[in-house]
Amino acid sequence: MTSSAPTSRPRPVRRLPIAGALRLNKASDIWFKAATSVVVSAAVPNLTLLALGRLDLAMYTMAGSLCALYAHNLPYAARARAVAWVVLGMLASLAVALLTASFTTSAVVLVAVGALLAAAQKTLCDATRIGPPGHLILTFISSASLFAPQSPGQIPGHLALTAGAGAVAWLVCMAPALVRPHGPERRATARALKAAAAYVELPDGEAPDAARSRARAAAAGAVHAAWQSLLATGGRGAAGHALERLVVRAEVALAAPADTDPAQLRDWADGLSGTGPVPRPAHLDGIDDELLGIEVERAAGRPSLWRRLAPGSPHLPVALRTAVGCALAGYGSLALGMGRPYWALVTAASLYQANVTLTWNRTVQRVAGNLLGVLVFAAVAPLAHVGPVFVVLLCLLFSFGAEAFIARNYWLGTVSVTPMALLITEFARTQDAGELITDRVVDTLVGALLGVVAAMIVTNRRAADHIEVALDAAERAREHAERTLAAARPGPGDLEGARRRLVAALVELRAADDTAAGEWWQCALPEERVVAVEQAGHRTLAATVRR
Repeated sequence: MTSSAPTSRPRPVRRLPIAGALRLNKASDIWFKAATSVVVSAAVPNLTLLALGRLDLAMYTMAGSLCALYAHNLPYAARARAVAWVVLGMLASLAVALLTASFTTSAVVLVAVGALLAAAQKTLCDATRIGPPGHLILTFISSASLFAPQSPGQIPGHLALTAGAGAVAWLVCMAPALVRPHGPERRATARALKAAAAYVELPDGEAPDAARSRARAAAAGAVHAAWQSLLATGGRGAAGHALERLVVRAEVALAAPADTDPAQLRDWADGLSGTGPVPRPAHLDGIDDELLGIEVERAAGRPSLWRRLAPGSPHLPVALRTAVGCALAGYGSLALGMGRPYWALVTAASLYQANVTLTWNRTVQRVAGNLLGVLVFAAVAPLAHVGPVFVVLLCLLFSFGAEAFIARNYWLGTVSVTPMALLITEFARTQDAGELITDRVVDTLVGALLGVVAAMIVTNRRAADHIEVALDAAERAREHAERTLAAARPGPGDLEGARRRLVAALVELRAADDTAAGEWWQCALPEERVVAVEQAGHRTLAATVRR
């Protein structure tokens, strides 16, 4: 380390690329789970309504059915709670929207309520880290419901339809537990092993430092995610013990890559597919179940939701951006005389990511996907107008396609989402395709333009402050780990708990630094201190594994 203190220097404003935002990624390894779940969850109520001749109520059942898109990466005990909370959140959002729509028809008021709902939904989904698709589904349903004719007497029945469809979605999401009860934990452990193998396989001394740093950060993040998955399980059985040992092996690979066989890591990862027994590596000297410290962390729990939303939270500036951007988009659409301002509002709501650079990328993806999606709708509209059964079948097809492609890139999934959203408007009655397409294109452009303007105007100075908080947390975690290392005989679980605390702090530091790096109008960032703390932290991690 140098004798001089690390300095801070301002980062240049990043360019806002277009081509890079449209680049395709590798498909998710579980894309088919969300795709199949939403199709089954939507098919049951929609086909029932079709048989009863009440397809005009399908918007309310779709609100519950779309809850099946959430929490497929979580262990089943945690998934049961998460999907239940999503259904309750959907019911609460829908209730606010329906009550507002029943008491006022003022578009100005409706847009304001929609913007505030979108901000609240964005903040809660980010704070709880519910994962994709985040707040977007909630905002889409509540915003559309604000502009649907409603009377107070209809609200209980409509909410009951949503609750019933949500119960079906919950059952569909939990059904795989009957066949593969530890599937999510096995997948998370396999990802950690593969990420560690990718880091180990980098040629020593030949790979650029930046590539090694990215690979190490990716592997550390995958290991941290695997531990979080194991911590989220309801208890520790024989399978849990075996998975914990495999995650420890991935940690060992990060600490001592030269002494690790990447082929063995990949073999263990491959052995976690299917329902066969969990691979059991040879015992590591000095590590047994008591030293894993899982029960200590499980007892400690996670910070409360209020603490994550307290003043100073990094989520609040993004919430303000969402509220301002959605309001601007909705009022801009009204000013142009569009009949569905909620489309512009939802477009703006879909843009907001952790920083301006990521928000710009999402804007490019959203516009490209929507414009291509309306062309797809124009092609299938004649078939949809043949009869309501074709509307239902096309909606199911596009809902499957959205989840099949959205992991490759958001714009590709939006090509399916857009015609599905347009078809949902036809549940109540057949509408003019040309009018729908025109409104959707205009609202997309208005929402994207004004949404980006709001992202650039509403600055997020707290991103730099969050780096300082993350730096302090990482240094405290490293000092705690070093004190534990220095102890002659650490208590059961102390060393493993200290190591995972340090891993979590380093993952949080990397995320905070990446977020601030993509923010505009940002003050000087402590780049050199971040590098120094990361390097020292990884040296301490290596020492804990060797111990």
